[in-house]
Amino acid sequence: MPAEGSGAAKLAREKWLTVIGIGEDGLAGLGDEAKRLIADAEIIFGGKRHLALVASFAKGKPHPWPIPFDAGMSEILALAGKNVCVLASGDPFFHGVGVTLARKVAPDEMHVIPSPSAVSLAAARLGWALQDIETISLHGRPIDLIRPILQPNGRILALTSDAEAPAAIARLLEELDFGASRLTVLEALGGTNESLRTVRADAFTLENVNPLNVLAIEVDSNPQARILPLTSGRADHLFEHDGQITKHDIRAVTLSALAPKRGELLWDIGAGSGSIGIEWMLAHPSLRAIAIEADPNRAARIGRNAAACGVPGLVVVEGSAPKALAGLETPEAIFVGGGGSDAGVLKAAIKALRPGGRLVANAVTLEMESLLLAQHVKLGGDLTRIAISRVAPVGSMQAWRPAMPVTQWNWVKP
Repeated sequence: MPAEGSGAAKLAREKWLTVIGIGEDGLAGLGDEAKRLIADAEIIFGGKRHLALVASFAKGKPHPWPIPFDAGMSEILALAGKNVCVLASGDPFFHGVGVTLARKVAPDEMHVIPSPSAVSLAAARLGWALQDIETISLHGRPIDLIRPILQPNGRILALTSDAEAPAAIARLLEELDFGASRLTVLEALGGTNESLRTVRADAFTLENVNPLNVLAIEVDSNPQARILPLTSGRADHLFEHDGQITKHDIRAVTLSALAPKRGELLWDIGAGSGSIGIEWMLAHPSLRAIAIEADPNRAARIGRNAAACGVPGLVVVEGSAPKALAGLETPEAIFVGGGGSDAGVLKAAIKALRPGGRLVANAVTLEMESLLLAQHVKLGGDLTRIAISRVAPVGSMQAWRPAMPVTQWNWVKP
């Protein structure tokens, strides 16, 4: 036993919050330490099912999760210093309540005992190496998020929301020409009612699916499948557009100049089809974007493109810049499209950008180019002329046909 006043004893006193993961095997999966911590707790938070599992030996006051769920954890935080226990499903730090608590409570104030996550159990049942597969949580989230990870011969483990989710995902796969994919629904993993059922996506007929399920996908596609390449500059046909789109080769150069970094926010001003903001978000799940577009038809189209490309979280603001920029969250990067010539938009973008942020503006008109030249003289940065030529028929022969050149200004705010 550590001496009173020692570092170990002080640390033990500071850990007022215990978080314990419980699997479908219930009490059988809990070790002696977990049971002791639950029994000693003054107050126990958890779902009704979890609280019922420990009712036979828990002495503390049970406290079911409120409805709606308190993401701010205000009730738990108000009890800081007391002996509080939180019961969670599986691994509390894999898309679980432990993640929410860790945003509010310091790690040295928590004692965490996880159980295997549903994903770990699924990988064990299937014999899949976790480091070689994609995992995604679709619990309470749009199933469109699965689109970017539908890659040939890939394997995916998806946490689902309910009994209907596997069938909905199967329909999406069939719609995207991944109907030959092999789906395994793993239900009630770790419990006495555990089961695994396998079926093709285009022949999904499973009934009475347990709401507690994980969906394993072995991706198989036909030549027409909508596969989103993993790099920027994706084909223009993947985006619905009316011609107002940053073409794929210019888009690749533009995304390189924007240089997205983890957790950053982009403003895409004059978004057109939304392709820049969409590809920004596809670079990493932590990235966010706001598309500002004055034309209502284009604004609606951006929303459809975002869903179709698996980034339904793209925010679309319908309105004209610079007025529409007022009140938006401060961005780390801004893109201004090539067709405009409004000096007020550039001025507002420069003002809004946070220090150290990047601004990239493309010009295809002489009027817009003159604005970029003036800003380059005034503020510095990099000015680049991008010229693309493509082979096209000339009579019975072939020749290079140049596209409209693009002048690009890339600037970092001091």
